Amino acid sequence: MHTIKINTIEQTLDMLHNDAKKDFMRMGRGLMKSVFRPMQPSDFKDAYLPISKEQGEVMRQLIIDNDCKHIVEFGTSFGISTIYLADAARQTEGDVTTTELIESKAQKALQNITEAGLNNYVNILVGDAMLTLKDYSKPIDFLFLDGWKDLYLPLFKMLEPRFHAGTLIYADNMDMSGTQDYANYVLGRSSYTTQTVHHGKAFLTTSI
Repeated sequence: MHTIKINTIEQTLDMLHNDAKKDFMRMGRGLMKSVFRPMQPSDFKDAYLPISKEQGEVMRQLIIDNDCKHIVEFGTSFGISTIYLADAARQTEGDVTTTELIESKAQKALQNITEAGLNNYVNILVGDAMLTLKDYSKPIDFLFLDGWKDLYLPLFKMLEPRFHAGTLIYADNMDMSGTQDYANYVLGRSSYTTQTVHHGKAFLTTSI
């Protein structure tokens, strides 16, 4: 395990969460585009779209408590969630594979992750997740879904062969449109147990 100053990780997270709050106010004005056409991933190329600090801390502890080694993230954005995942991987001696569609966001995420001292635990893939994760071959211990909502289900199905008994899947933004097919799938199969967390904002699913 690499020696890393814990305060460096927390300071980086605090700074990024503060930046994200400022960005949220700015981003709200840009969402008026949705009145005229459906939103596209490119509309969010400069937006943080982060998880909350509470969510990050919960996921970090879930990974540690369950000794998850191989962690996959769909939707790196600027790397806030990735830092939580990577800090957990540091403590379980694991690794994080994360994928981001927009290259400029992936580059900024790498900078943020490096500033936290956690870049040795993270592999960032750039491009369409259905392609970048197509050949992922490790058993998946923890999967975080937080990218484009319409891809939750097809990506989940693609990665399903890598699941095992005890695989944890945390899907954010389950209160948003586009996630219903995914919800119907995991709730309708006896091979998974699912609970809503964070006041219905997310699903925590376990493969059994």
